[in-house]
Order: sequence, then structure tokens, then C-alpha cells
Amino acid sequence: MIRRWPGFLLFVFILLAWECASAFNWVDQVSIPRVSAIAQAWAASVQDGRLLAALGSTLGRIICGFAVAALVAVPLGLAMGSFALVYRLIEPLTEFVRPIPAAAYIPVAILFLGIGDEMKVFVVALACLFPILLNTYGGVRGVDPVLIDTGRTFGVPRLQALRQIVLPAALPSILTGMRISLGIALIVAVVAEMIAGNSGIGYYILDMQRSFRIPDMFAGIFTLGLVGFIINFAFLKIEQHFLRWRGTSVET
Repeated sequence: MIRRWPGFLLFVFILLAWECASAFNWVDQVSIPRVSAIAQAWAASVQDGRLLAALGSTLGRIICGFAVAALVAVPLGLAMGSFALVYRLIEPLTEFVRPIPAAAYIPVAILFLGIGDEMKVFVVALACLFPILLNTYGGVRGVDPVLIDTGRTFGVPRLQALRQIVLPAALPSILTGMRISLGIALIVAVVAEMIAGNSGIGYYILDMQRSFRIPDMFAGIFTLGLVGFIINFAFLKIEQHFLRWRGTSVET
């Protein structure tokens, strides 16, 4: 974290430039309010609980959707990487569905699931599924064959080898896919809440824009950036913990 101080200084400089540009009317203060006004709006919305309640709803949907995706994608990716029949069966469907943006499924999901939490969790899970699935498959295919052959030499059954040899060796790729999916999950959850929602940080931002409370709108946007940074940092620490056997650490 200490090594990132140049980046933090650049961020502070941008905020100061923003504050000055708005204070001296170099930009439209209505559309781009001062950073100090955004900070005041953020503090007020946190104090009265509106922003935290909206953020809690979004995080709950992200956690549920991500968990569903991981529970489906990791075993399926292991099977695709280990068994040629499973790969040939799943690969065409995967390559057909994967390029379609998750937001494109929102209208269909609304028809079947309504506009409640179920729809948003489903869309988040669908968006998270393919990065985890493909990274798991790639990790399995990248396992050193010597490790598998050594296990066979010692008479390790195939399913046991999959659990004790292949899964740990593929874990770096799996965790990378999960970290990518968390960022996608945040984006998709916010989009779903903006399109069809009455709660969540996405709905909060849109509602503030519609009521022309621009500082509150920017406060919600800044909160998303902060949450994304915290999620990524926390997951890097988790990844560092599970991969400590490699002898190298992920720089955080």
C-alpha cells in the first residue's frame, strides 16, 4: 500500500484541480459541483443512513450472485479441463452465450423473475459465471502433467487427484477469475438497479440525478469507486493468503 503513494497523490491533485475549477467557475457548478459540496452531501447521506442502506442492498445482491456463480463455475471448469467429453459438450454453448453482455439479459430476466432481488442476483451470477469458468478451465489445462503423472504413479484415484493435485495447482487462475468477476458484478448490479430497481446504490444515483441533487449523485458515484477499490484490495489479501505456498506475494 505504501508503494502506491504516487497514485494517491495524483488522485488528490485531481480532486484539488476539480475543487478549484468549480470554485472559480471554470466549469458549470450546477453540473460539476465542488468536491467540498460532494463531501458534505456524502457525510449527510451517510449520517441519515440512506447511502449505507442503498449500498447494503447492492452488496447483498453482489455476494449472492457471486457465490452462485463460483459454486457453478469452479466445478464445471474443473470438469471441462479434466474430461474431454464435458468440454466438447459445454464449449459450444459457452462460446455462444459468453459474448452477450449480461445487461442484455435484464429485459428477459424481468419477464421471468420480475424486478425484485431474484432478477438482479441472476444477472450478476450470469455475468460472473464465465470469467470464473474460463479461468478455471485455463488453470486446469495449464497444470504441469508431471504432477498428474506423479499422482498416478502413487495410485491416486482420478477424482482424488482432481481435488488434491489439479485444484491447488489451478487455484491462482481460479482466484484471478474470481477477482475479475467481482468488478463485473459491481457494474452489472448497478446497471440492473438503474434499469429496474427501487433500491440499491444504482437506483440511489439515478434517483438523485432525477431529483437534480447533483452533489448526492456524485457522492454515490464516489462511493462506488471506493467500494470497488476496497473489494479489490480485500480480495488481493485473500489471494495472497491462499497462495502463500508459492513463496511470492501479490503486491498490494
